[in-house]
Parts: sequence; C-alpha cells; structure tokens
Amino acid sequence: MAIAAPGLGSNLDVNGIVTQLMNIEKQPLTQLAAKEASFQAQLSAYGTLKSALSSMRSALSGLSSQAKFTAVSAKPADTSVLSASALKTASVGSYTVDITKLAQPQSLLATGQSSSTAAIGTAVATTLTIDLGTITGGTLANGTYTGATFTADSSIGTKQITISSTSNTLQGIRDAINSANVGVKASIVNDGAASPYRLVLQSATTGANRSMRISASGDATVVSLLSYNPAGTQNLTQTGVAQDAALSINGVGVTSRTNSVAGAIEGITLTLGKVGSTSVSVERDTAAVQTAIQSFVKSYNEFKGTMDGLSNFDPATKRGGPLIGDTTLRSVESQLRQTLTGSLGGISTTGYSVLSQVGLSFQKDGTLSLDTSKLFGALSKDVNAVAALFASAGISSDGLVQVSKFSAHTTPSKYAVTVSQLATQGAWSRADPGTFTITAGVDDTITATVDGVSSNLTLTAGTYTSAEYVSHVESKINGAAAFSNAGLGVKITATAGTVTATSASYGSTSSVSITGTGVVGGSSTAGLDVAGTIGGIAATGKGQALIASDTSSAKGLELSVAGGALGDRGTIDFSRGYAYRLEKLLDNMVTADGLLAGRTDGIAKSIKQIDKQREVLGQRLEGVEARFRAQFASLDKLISSMTSTSNFLTQQLASLARSR
Repeated sequence: MAIAAPGLGSNLDVNGIVTQLMNIEKQPLTQLAAKEASFQAQLSAYGTLKSALSSMRSALSGLSSQAKFTAVSAKPADTSVLSASALKTASVGSYTVDITKLAQPQSLLATGQSSSTAAIGTAVATTLTIDLGTITGGTLANGTYTGATFTADSSIGTKQITISSTSNTLQGIRDAINSANVGVKASIVNDGAASPYRLVLQSATTGANRSMRISASGDATVVSLLSYNPAGTQNLTQTGVAQDAALSINGVGVTSRTNSVAGAIEGITLTLGKVGSTSVSVERDTAAVQTAIQSFVKSYNEFKGTMDGLSNFDPATKRGGPLIGDTTLRSVESQLRQTLTGSLGGISTTGYSVLSQVGLSFQKDGTLSLDTSKLFGALSKDVNAVAALFASAGISSDGLVQVSKFSAHTTPSKYAVTVSQLATQGAWSRADPGTFTITAGVDDTITATVDGVSSNLTLTAGTYTSAEYVSHVESKINGAAAFSNAGLGVKITATAGTVTATSASYGSTSSVSITGTGVVGGSSTAGLDVAGTIGGIAATGKGQALIASDTSSAKGLELSVAGGALGDRGTIDFSRGYAYRLEKLLDNMVTADGLLAGRTDGIAKSIKQIDKQREVLGQRLEGVEARFRAQFASLDKLISSMTSTSNFLTQQLASLARSR
C-alpha cells in the first residue's frame, strides 16, 4: 500500500519545504502588489489635484465677465426714505433726493349698508361708466370737491360695467368691478356703525391721472350709491387723493406717476418709501471685484498647497508624496505660472498688460499675493482697463459704438470701424389736421401693422386735439396683445403739421402701417440696417448691430452702433484677459480628454496590465507548486524505499552475526 501523506515514510517535511520554496517563487506577486498600490495612490493623488484645479476654475468664473468689473451700486444713506438700484450705465456721483409727495391711487368710500349680501334696489340692470383722469382746480373739504374740473385721460378710455339682478348686492357689485378689469379695485369694509358695510373703490394704479368719474344709469338706488363726478354730484366720499410722486434731485424738480422713478438719474431706479430727504451715493462696486480676485488668489494658493503635499519629500518620515518627481504635475504648475506671469500684449488702450500692475504677484514660496491698495488704485483710475486685464473685453474709442457680443473665434486685436449707413426705424406719417373727431361705427376702426405683425383696433369716439389723439392711438396700439406679446411697440408724435408713428425697433424689418376708417391718407417708410466695416472687411448689418464677417479674424464680434457720424468711427481693442486664458488652460487640464485624463488613463491601463500579469503568474505558480510537490513526492518514496532496504540489510547482517 502506497504512503498517502508526503514525508510520512521518510520523515521529510515536504509541505514545509514546498511552502518555503513557493514563498520565494511568489516574490514577483509581492512586487506587483506594491507597484499596484503605488499606481492606486497616484490615481487618488490625481483626483485630489483635479479637484483643486476645478476649484480654481470655479473661482475664475467671477472674473471672466466684464460685467463684474463695470457693475455700479447705488446706496441711499436712509433706506427708509428710498431704495435704489443701478445699471452699469449709471454715472458715479452723489445725489441729494428730497421727497415731498408719494404717488398714490384715489380711494372712494360709499355710504354704509346694513348687509353685504342683501339686494340693493330692484332687479333693474344698472350700467356703470367709469373714466379715469385728472382733477384740477376747486377746493377739497371733508372728501368732497367744490368748483373742480375733471379731464378724462383719453389714452385710458372709457370702461363700462353692468350690475344685473344677480349682482346687485354689495358683494356682487364688488365682484363685478374686480372681474371687469377696468382699472378700479373694489373691497368691502366693516366700520362697526349701524349700517357697517361700506364699499371702497380704489384706482388700480397710482398717479394724478387715475382719479375716477363714475356715471350710472338704471336702478335708482344703485345709481344713487355709486354716482361720482368730482366736477358735479359726488355720492362717494374721497378718502385718498390720486397724486403723482413729487421730489427733487440735486434741486431739480421731478414728478412720477408711480413711486418707482427710473431715468431721473441716468441708469438709476429709485423706489420711494416715504416723504423725507436722503442722499444717494452711486459708486463702482469695487468691493465685489476685490472679493472675486481674493477668491481666485485663495484657490490658487490652495492648489499650490495641494501640489506640494503630493510631490514633496518629508525628511521626518523619509517618505515622498505619491506624485514626487511626476512630470505631469510639474507641467501643470509650469503652465499655470507661465500664464499668470506672461504679458497680454497687443492692447494699447488698457494701460495694463501684466497682473503685477494691479497688485497680483508671486512670492518666493510660489504662492500668489494681492496688494489690495494697488488694486483699489487701479480700479479707481480705470475700471475698464482692469476689466480688460482679466475678462474678455472690447474697448471702443467711440462712445456710440459698443461691443455687444464676441465668440471663441474672435481674435484679440485692434479693429478699425467705419460706418457708411446708420440704422433707422420704420415709420408711418400723415398730415396733422389739428383736431380729430372719431364717430362710433363710422370712422373708429384701424388696422395697425408693426414689424409685420397686424392687429385690428377700435378707437374711442370723441373729439381730440393732436396731443390727445396721438396719445390715444399710441396707447391702443401698444396695449394690443398682438404687439405686446411680440415685444413690439410704436411712438407717435405730432410735430410740424405731421403725425408720425415710429417703430421701436431698427433695421430693414422695422415698419409701421396704419389703415382703416379711423385714418385718412398716410405713407410708410421702411427702416434701414446699419452698414460699415470691421477691421477693413465689410460687415453685416442687422438693425443697429454691425456683425463682423465670418472670413475675418474678428469673426463673432458684434457691435452696437447707436448713432453718430458716417465714416471713420475709431477702433475696438479686443483682448482675452487672464481669466479667459486660465479658464481655457484649466479646461484643457481637467476635461474628459484633457492632460490629467490622459495621465490617469495611462495609470489605469498599467493597473489592468498588472492584473493580467498577476493572473499569468498565478497560473505559472500553480504549475511550479505542482512540480515541486511531484518532485518531493518522488524523493519521499525513494528515501522511504532506501530506508526499507537499509533496515532489511541491517536485519540480515544481524542474523548472520548471531548464526556464527
């Protein structure tokens, strides 16, 4: 019977010997494991590096837009008097604002009723005719006018509401007025008196031209309750006067129909809060710029710290970072530093071409520092120049020619601009007879066409002066849904014996036409597109936009030409600032097909190769171990056999010795 356990017959430790031999044979596996651990550490390190670079990319977003640098803030000294907002077109300065009146709607109060749900009068339908306009002259005492005049605003028009047998309660009247959308809001108050329920009418918007005149016909009780004419019978009591806001800005009087006053100070909107005085300081928002630059400096220094931690040697632990000596890491640092220390060049009007001119510089340890006083001085001197240093920007030598768009294809350079034709607006005109009479059903309809969009409109019957007529027709056209929904509009004027309706848009698509029974005669003139060259190459005109040719280095550049003379219009200096350049560089580093991705893909492939090598080596080691075991099994049998022979011979020799 064969021996089943290796070494049992020979006392040879076959398992121990094979194990020791296999430990020697497995050393390449240990080396592969160490190499894989190193690669995994490098992958993790590159992930950390990518995160730091992405954070820097995010910090740059606050510097890549020129709007960040040109933003203006308006700060009232007393925010309870007014608040203010500013566009970038606002001029820096200080303004004293004195508010003497706030804009408010007119409020009227009806006599009390014992119930808000009981029927008022009989079932006879009542028609309310509501006009909004201005009250002038006379005196006001206890909510009632004496000797006043009411002038209806023809641009608003007359509105009518029917109070039927189903709505002749106080609540029904309220709901009928509110659902009619006639520029008047109705509500009910309870004053606690014997007949406590009182109807309150208020003009829906503020302004002196929002006073009400209400005439009624039908049920006598409803007529008596609601009739109101500031120049005649006043069955309602005025509790709030319709008025415009009145204020002065640096001593110049200003009125406004609402408490939002836009344009009185260029680029500034004032929202009035109460009667009083305060100052408004309009300043460049340099604090936001400084914060954005400091954020970038912080992100760069954090990247530098991350990079040092990944690549430096620690003498205390005598260990290096996972990317020590890594050429890709050094390339990333080198490219960033070269970009930040290089000169923009080629832009003569900005005055700045390197970051050190505005306080950004490298320290001996490789970190960035910011001299805030130097930056503040540069922003105070020329904020547009600082903007051009960081963001992609076009600086025009002509105030009426501005860069409105550019693209990734636009090459930084100085581009000469010429204008051979200015953009114009489409218009329609007719003779001004001085007085316009419109008769309902006879000559009260018009068809207005603005920039190719048409709408049929009905004018309000009446006799108008030129000023009243153009105001009424302009209001009708601009209020039509077909035009307002499309963002279209007109401006109508009556000057020098001519009524002119002008489209709000510019260019060859701009046009106005008015026909119908409500007009006599008239002719239209189409608008023109701007024409000219950019960089000596003919550009395309679209309204006031002058668009560079796709065949020129200025491709993607679009200019807005707001007016001025024909001929040479100066130059546009277009630059790609540091923020733009860094964004592009970082994108090339961190995107899916960028520099870091290429390096990590290579490491991942090396790890896969190690897996394959481990698999092949494992298979080979299985064969080696089997061979070792077979060899030592044979040796075990041989030794066992030799031991048996030795024992036999020993026994035979012993027997021979005894037989003598």
